[in-house]
Amino acid sequence: MKYSLKIILLLFLAFTSCKSKKNITETTTLEVVSAKKIISNHYERVFNQQTIDAKINAKYKDKNTTVSINIKMRIEKDKTIWMSATKLNIPIAKLIITPTNVSYYEKINNTYFDGDFSLLSKWLGIELDFEQVQNMLLGQAVFDLRNGKYDSKITNYTYQLTPKKEHDLFGVLFFMNPENFKLNKQEIRQVKKNQLLLISYPTYKEIEGEQFPQNIDIMAINGKNSTTINLEYKSVEFNKELTFPFEIPSGYKKISLK
Repeated sequence: MKYSLKIILLLFLAFTSCKSKKNITETTTLEVVSAKKIISNHYERVFNQQTIDAKINAKYKDKNTTVSINIKMRIEKDKTIWMSATKLNIPIAKLIITPTNVSYYEKINNTYFDGDFSLLSKWLGIELDFEQVQNMLLGQAVFDLRNGKYDSKITNYTYQLTPKKEHDLFGVLFFMNPENFKLNKQEIRQVKKNQLLLISYPTYKEIEGEQFPQNIDIMAINGKNSTTINLEYKSVEFNKELTFPFEIPSGYKKISLK
């Protein structure tokens, strides 16, 4: 089924927890803060645990398909991101990402991919590396904000950061949560290709001193086609000893990017 590949490609964009915490109320008046201070606060709150073991409920929708699946996700910080997807307790796909490699296989069509980040980059329309993928999972900016200059303003009770100089190939916007300076939303847009990747983090919860998105809403637009994914974490544990079992079954057909 066509949704299988897209689910696996987008599921790496999620990390969350259990109960909700309101971000900010409409009656709150925000203090004006410089872009430099917003960025500094954002990087003072980087994730500081070694491993993550989580279970996720995911809902996927495009113009042809609506489906719900369950995902087990394991992360060893800066080393490995691993996911296993099931439907009605039946395994349907696995994904593993390291700093140098992306591999996945799906059981519905018996296909697999084993290579670099070109598969993810081609589908999402931007060049990605392991650190950027990991940042998106943790509510951090996909690009290093410390390497550029930004204007800041208050928009809908969040701090909006806009680059003073746009990238030649794509545009970005970042919306920071004023309570914890994690991301409420980040947008990556390629106008010429009519592509948009929008990742929203509606609420956060503190777990063992860490701030995590509780739910993640993802929208990917490519021309006239759009895909949405809603993710909810059912359980999260830190610093467990983890394994990352992954072996491409024999007889599966390799996906070509040409």
